[in-house]
Order: sequence, then structure tokens, then C-alpha cells
Amino acid sequence: MGSCIMRIIMFAVCAMWFLPDLVLAKHAGSTRHYKFDIKLQKVTRLCQSKNIVTVNGQFPGPRIIAREGDRVIIKVVNHVQNNITIHWHGIRQLRSGWADGPAYITQCPIQTGQSYLYNFTITGQRGTLFWHAHISWLRATVYGSLVILPKRGVPYPFPQPFKEVPIIFGEWWKADIETMINQAMQTGGAPNVSDAYTMNGLPGPLYNCSAKDTFRLKVKPGKTYLLRLINAALNDELFFSIANHTVTVVEVDAVYVKPFKTNTLVITPGQTTNILLKTKSHSPNATFLMAARSYATGPAAFDNSTTAGILEYEHKSSVSNTKNRKPSVLKPALPMFNDTIFAMKFSKKLRSLASNKFPAKVPQTVNRRFFFTVGLGLIQCSRNQACPGPNNTMVAAAINNVSFVQPSTALLQAHFFGKSKGVYTTDFPANPPFKFNYTGTPPSNILVNSGTKVVVLPFNTRVELVLQDTSIIGAESHPLHLHGFNFYVVGQGFGNFDPKKDPANFNLVDPIERNTVGVPSGGWVAIRFHADNPGVWFMHCHLEVHTSWGLKMAWVVMDGKRPNQKLPPPPSDLPKC
Repeated sequence: MGSCIMRIIMFAVCAMWFLPDLVLAKHAGSTRHYKFDIKLQKVTRLCQSKNIVTVNGQFPGPRIIAREGDRVIIKVVNHVQNNITIHWHGIRQLRSGWADGPAYITQCPIQTGQSYLYNFTITGQRGTLFWHAHISWLRATVYGSLVILPKRGVPYPFPQPFKEVPIIFGEWWKADIETMINQAMQTGGAPNVSDAYTMNGLPGPLYNCSAKDTFRLKVKPGKTYLLRLINAALNDELFFSIANHTVTVVEVDAVYVKPFKTNTLVITPGQTTNILLKTKSHSPNATFLMAARSYATGPAAFDNSTTAGILEYEHKSSVSNTKNRKPSVLKPALPMFNDTIFAMKFSKKLRSLASNKFPAKVPQTVNRRFFFTVGLGLIQCSRNQACPGPNNTMVAAAINNVSFVQPSTALLQAHFFGKSKGVYTTDFPANPPFKFNYTGTPPSNILVNSGTKVVVLPFNTRVELVLQDTSIIGAESHPLHLHGFNFYVVGQGFGNFDPKKDPANFNLVDPIERNTVGVPSGGWVAIRFHADNPGVWFMHCHLEVHTSWGLKMAWVVMDGKRPNQKLPPPPSDLPKC
């Protein structure tokens, strides 16, 4: 009897000892493995065929599906002549900056015949993101969706959808894209605009030769569908609408929002938006176009075409009269291409849930304030160059009058090993070099400086950053993307930011949290973020033409004092320059 009691006591002690591990094991994420073979694939669009760079021969590329808390390991093997890197757009990369992907920022590119293992854990995120190439303009064809499901047993904070459908917007050029951008960078001219927009890689029926290349979404009546919208286009913000249907916005950039209904939404390159589509209760004798076209505010030419998919209802086979009548095709009414008022109104509707379960952890106080002008300018060409601008200049893009020069080695390696000399300097200006009427008449001298400059932030710095558009060459909306962090959009407006009046109207209660924000054309946006992720983090315009022209910079976030606040050493297979 006594020995039996002793066994029970020993079992109870052991259970108490191991219980925390059992609980952890139950809630720990899985490890998901993927293989990305970078290879050429012949693809035909708009009645023309060409070889494009793809992942696994797929266009768009394969979908990555994981759950919050999962570890994701992707082996990328480069079988093409182009150097390649892959960026996991919107993933926080907490203490895993070596896996972030922007070429010459966090890694040297994966060269021909080489491979690299991207290894990261998805912490505190769930929703729709995407992945894309992050070198030159290869993301035109190298991209795909990244869907993060909630942890098992955790519901969405909105009605469970009947079905989930990713829709990725892209751009298509008939010409070879790398040849086109290389020529443009050498001559200083603007690269050609795209020949078509695409929806899940297909241009749709409004283009020549493309009726068969149309994305079709078949739906059942009376059901709710979750559409995961992703703008992977290179240079164009887009309006999107479904004819005769209202949708409910429930998430942006993998962050839940206070739901609101809309007929039309705006989505910039680098942004994602989840919408609920409640289908009609009975199958109508009609098909409905889902259409997207450019929201363009700048002075340059743009692709003014429209991509469309078809939303069609399933009909019961017993209904014979619908077969005899050809269904009408209904088209949505989209805003004018330059409707900045609509874009501003839409972005102001976005609010974080700010609930107990999904709090808005916006910094209430800040340690560092920055004011960045973003826009265009001119840069002096060398004597042996024949550039199209006045006095042998070419168009450049800059932040605080600094046009970023891409280094020849990765910034993160230079930072980690203390070898920054000759690679970058830490004197990126916190304010413009001189004040002017940013959205009024431009100054006479619009030349910009160039350099590889960064801002250094101590660990845990609470940052407030105001991004101000300028009218130099022309006011324009700029979708700014910050790697390594989400930020809160605490304020925005048209005209020049007023540091005395505007902060009083900042929303510090339920501002939208995201990773990419459109700086309004002829306006400003204020964001706050908590620099709690050590590493080197790229910030750039997600219009690829502006990134190529230098509208980019980097933040260096130093290690904290604790072991879990420090960046680990690089993996052994990190590519070399």
C-alpha cells in the first residue's frame, strides 16, 4: 500500500515537472518545408511568348501556407543566369534578418548554381502576405501568396467564410523586363509602362487575345467568400471593384481591421487586403466583372488599361431557361485614375480592431522624431554619359534629398561584423537639408545628393516618422514599405505637414497597423513604430521605378542588452558577394 502511494506521488511530481513542456508542445508551431527552384519558363500572354524567370515553372509562383507560430524553411536554388533573392513581404523576421531577402541590404544575391535556406518563424502574425524577388525588376514574374492561418482552434474575428480565394494583381510586359530596366538606367529615361495588368497571372477579357487568359471565380449563391487581395504590381496602385457587389474589408497587411463595407477599394503595390464577399441569395442570369485599373497621380505616363476576372454563379442543372438566355456581363464603375480624394477617404476608414485580443500597441510617447521628404529630383550625369535632362542630368528619386546608392556588399554583414567603413555612413539626415514649400512651387535647384546612408537606432527606440510628398517634377503618391516592422498610421493629410497643429489630431487609440502605406499625392502621412527588432531594415518606395531611381534608405537597429534582443550570427550558407 505504501509503495503504491509513493508511486502515485512520484507520478504527480513528474507530471507537474513535464506539464509545462506538454503545454508548450501542444501550442508550438509546426515546421513547414518548401523548395523553390528558380528556372526559366516559356509563357504566352497577349498572343506573344517569352521566357520568364519563375519559381518551379509556375506563374504566379507557389502559394506558401503556414500557421501563426510555425517555422518556415524554404530552400531556394538558382538555375538561371540572373542573380536572385526572395523577400517574404510583411514577415516581421524577429531576430532573423538574415532571411529578409533584399539584395545588398540583408544578403548578397544567390548566384547561378547556388542555393540558400531561408529560415524564419512567424511570430504574432496571421493573415495575407506575399513573397517576391527583391533584386532588379525580377519581381515582375517572381511572386506568390503567403497565407498565414490563425493557430489551430482560433477563429477569425469575422464570420467563417465558405471558401478562401487569393487574388494577386501583377503587371505584364511583352518586352524582356531586365533588358528594359537596364537600358533605362543607363540612359536616364523612364522605363516603358506595362502592356497589361494581370489577375492571378491572367490579363482578362478586356485585352486583345486574352479571353481565354481570364481568371474565373465560380461561386454559390448565399455564401460568404474571403478574397485575399495582393498587389504585386511593380509600378501601379490600383482601384478594385466587383460589379453589383458590396464587399466588407476585414484585414490589411495581415492585421485585422474594424470591418467596413465598400464598393471599391484602393490597394498600393506591397499592400494586401482581405475582403468578405457575400454572394446574392439566388443565382442571377448575369456574370460580373471583377476589375482593377491604375490609380495614378504622378506626371509620368502609366498603363491606363484594365484587368478583369469573371465572377460567375453556379446554376442548378434543373434550371433550363438560363441556358437559353445568354447572361449579361456587368462591369463595375471605377473612380477616375487620379481620384486622390477617394484614395484618402478610403485610407482614413481603416482602423485597427484595438480589442483585448488584438490590441493596438501604438507607442504613446516617442524617443526620436524624423521628417522625411519623398519625391523626385535630378542627378548630375558623368561627362561620358548622354542624359536626357537639362545640363546632362537624369531623373532621380530621393528621401531628404539623398538618393540611395546600392552598395556592393550587404549592409547587414557590414554592420554585424563591424566593417561598415567604405560600405555605408550613419549620417542620414533626420530632416530635409533645407525647408521649402514642399507641395507648392518647387525650388529652382532640384539636384539631389547621392550616398549609402543609414539611420542608427538604439534597441527599443520609439520612432515617429512623418513622410512628406513634394511637388518637385510633380506631386505623386508613394507607397512606402518598411521591412522588419509593422507601423501605426497615426495621421495623414493634404498639403504640408504642420508640426504645431497636426499632431493634436493624431489617432493614438485605434490607428491602422500595416507594413506599406501610401504617402498621399501632395500630402503627408505620420507613422510610429517600436524599434524592437535588431538588424538592418530597408525602407523604400514600392513603385519599382522609384526604388531604381534611389527612393530608399535603411534603418540600423542595434542589439539590446538581453540575449533575446540580439541578432544571431549569419547562417553558414549565407551567399557571398
